[in-house]
Amino acid sequence: MKFLGLLLAVVVVSAATTFTVNSLTNKNLTGQSNGKSPFSFADFQSVRSGLETDFTLAAEHTVHAVVHVKVRVQGRGGMQGFGGMDDFFDQFFFGPFGGGGRPQQQREMPMQEGSGSGVIISPDGYIVTNNHVIENAKEIEVTLNDKRTFKAKLVGTDPTTDIALIRIDAKDLPTIPFGNSDALKVGEWVLAVGNPFNLTSTVTAGIVSAKARNIDILKSQMKIESFIQTDAAINPGNSGGALVNTDGQLVGINTAIASQTGSYNGYGFAVPSSIVQKVVTDIKEHGTVQRAVLGVSMGDITDQLAKDKNLKTMEGAYVSEIAKGSAAEKAGIEAGDVITAIDNTKITSATELQEQVGRHRPGDKINVTILRGDKTLTKTAELKNIQGNTDIIAKINGSELFGATFIEVDSQIAKSLNIDGGLQVKSVDKGAFASAGVKEGYIVLKVNNQLIGNEDDLQDAVNQVINSNDRDKVLFLAGVYPNGRVTYYAVDLSK
Repeated sequence: MKFLGLLLAVVVVSAATTFTVNSLTNKNLTGQSNGKSPFSFADFQSVRSGLETDFTLAAEHTVHAVVHVKVRVQGRGGMQGFGGMDDFFDQFFFGPFGGGGRPQQQREMPMQEGSGSGVIISPDGYIVTNNHVIENAKEIEVTLNDKRTFKAKLVGTDPTTDIALIRIDAKDLPTIPFGNSDALKVGEWVLAVGNPFNLTSTVTAGIVSAKARNIDILKSQMKIESFIQTDAAINPGNSGGALVNTDGQLVGINTAIASQTGSYNGYGFAVPSSIVQKVVTDIKEHGTVQRAVLGVSMGDITDQLAKDKNLKTMEGAYVSEIAKGSAAEKAGIEAGDVITAIDNTKITSATELQEQVGRHRPGDKINVTILRGDKTLTKTAELKNIQGNTDIIAKINGSELFGATFIEVDSQIAKSLNIDGGLQVKSVDKGAFASAGVKEGYIVLKVNNQLIGNEDDLQDAVNQVINSNDRDKVLFLAGVYPNGRVTYYAVDLSK
């Protein structure tokens, strides 16, 4: 009888365990539970609570340096039949107003508000946030953790990394020091600090789930996506906030979440501090980001590629093509090589190669380790800018580059044309604008299908063209004259 009772107990426990595991498995596969179960894995919580990791010091040192960023953006409806269309080329070839050529009925576009977070990185008021937080903003307002509010000035942006730098007029501010994102390890604890609802800073904890993630969220042609993935809760409004290690050092800027609902669903992504620090330094020193280019077309190594090319490794970045006259060509790198390291930093994917090169500037020399057949070689490459030289690219000056100067659109003119945003040409001298036929008074509304609200927007659009791999450096302008005449221009920057 005792044996029979013991056997019955084992059967009951086994059945309960099977039921619990099956329920959890089904929930993971389908996203829905098959029913509530009273069972759970024993001591699961005690494993986590038993860890001797103290977050209080890191939280105390960082919450006061994370701010709330509120922006005001003009309603983006634009001219009816113009601003609401997505494809510039449809407008170029088929006309924006069904052949009418003039704006339709006027309508006021209200100002809209958006918000995110930011991180104070210097006592004199420099704050880093995401480009998408302040994009097209007419006004930027910053609220500190102590409830003080300041108007902020945009210093510069980099759409290729989704990083922006703003500044407030204040002194002796609390800061978060930069940490080494390269030293982060998968499984390491991190804190996500944000100020999403202007309710003072909020802290969540998680671990580094992965590194060098490319989620294809940025749209710039020269984008650098090598995100730190974390399971620390990041929700809307946390964009631009801090990802810090347990020492309270900034290791990333929280940027995106993976979610089908818009709310946190287990995956958050941050721009590594190594990239952030380089971008911020470039903006402060040069007004624009200095983008270094190796000059290779590359991709990850798949099982099929390894078989087809008889590769001896599954790790690294496979070089499929070398640009003529590039840093790679001059260094002796060839198509078919596999890049396995940059300056002794191991490269396992094309994303990691992109990140390593992206933290350098034109003129920097790097050691590139390659696998060619059975041989491991090291080549020294002097990186170039997209124009094929090692010069520092200065911030764009409209009067120098375009032969034009610009002003904000007068509110009465904007109202009469039923437009929001835009940048008006004040004067045109000899230069690219004059060669394209642009006249004084022309209001630039879009450049290469990007909305233009100020000179920073124009510079971002120009940077994307200059930094692109396209041989032709052309700006396609869409805009309108004060008399209502809609006009398009193609401005050749290569002349």
